[in-house]
Amino acid sequence: MPEARIDKWMWAARIFKTRTIAAEACKKGRIHINGAQAKPSRMVKPGDVIQVRKPPITYSFKVLQAIEKRVGAKLVPDVMENVTTPDQYELLEMSKISGFVNRAKGTGRPTKKDRRDLDEFFTPEYMDDFDFDFDDEEEE
Repeated sequence: MPEARIDKWMWAARIFKTRTIAAEACKKGRIHINGAQAKPSRMVKPGDVIQVRKPPITYSFKVLQAIEKRVGAKLVPDVMENVTTPDQYELLEMSKISGFVNRAKGTGRPTKKDRRDLDEFFTPEYMDDFDFDFDDEEEE
């Protein structure tokens, strides 16, 4: 039965953009094979179920082919089957709807949207209706 390294397989199946990122995810404990935490060198075979935790959700994939060479996007369905439960996708939708930007305090600049939201929050409503014509100027 053919086998492949988990980091190579995830890169080849286009779950991660680079093999380095795939290996890093394994080292951080975000990858589980059949419920057990996986190291980058762990071998996968057809039939294994892989859980990939990419916050806020955990994706699940069933290995159909053990490959180590990257394939085109159209061939991915031959390599793996997405068995992620619908409730995980609901979590993803809920996080999108909430609109909360998951950025740690003090990291990075605010986006334009953040700045506009802040401006709207801090600008009093009555400032827009203020009339700047003073009575003093008309008396002279």
